[in-house]
Amino acid sequence: MTLDTVELVNSHIANDLDGAFPDLVRDMQHGIYSGVRRMVPSSADAEDITQETFIRAYRALGGYSSDRIRELNLPGWLWTIALNLCRNAARTRSRRPRTVELDRDAFFTGRGPEAEVVEADENRRWSELLEGLPSAQRTAVVLRHVVGLTYQEISVATGRPQGTVKADVHRGITKLQEVLS
Repeated sequence: MTLDTVELVNSHIANDLDGAFPDLVRDMQHGIYSGVRRMVPSSADAEDITQETFIRAYRALGGYSSDRIRELNLPGWLWTIALNLCRNAARTRSRRPRTVELDRDAFFTGRGPEAEVVEADENRRWSELLEGLPSAQRTAVVLRHVVGLTYQEISVATGRPQGTVKADVHRGITKLQEVLS
């Protein structure tokens, strides 16, 4: 979202939360889902976290004043919520015994089996590569290159200085390039 778009959306939400919130969800849900999908092990987890992100955002916005809503950096703020939910999910997963899950995306896409196998293998390979990065680098790389957030938005979402975010992205990309070559 551009700065003008963010200000316009903020203004609409500040004036009519119920009427404008569906537009915010429509504009941001795919980006949040694709980024979260790279940080959690299954598409079902990503769907749940994406949905919970918007539920929590709606509830929080309902308690904010119009002035506070107008000053929010919505993409960064939504990503802060999503990242916290990803961290909570990882903490919960670490406390449970491991189970094997079938990736329903690979089984129910309606495409031929060859395409499903290639795509599933490619997704699995990228997930493995990203899992090999330290958490801060993985988060920064996903938010920058999968989701397309600016360094400023990533800084807001992660609570880390912008220079640190740039370094995390650079180091993460460098490690991925080393592994791929």
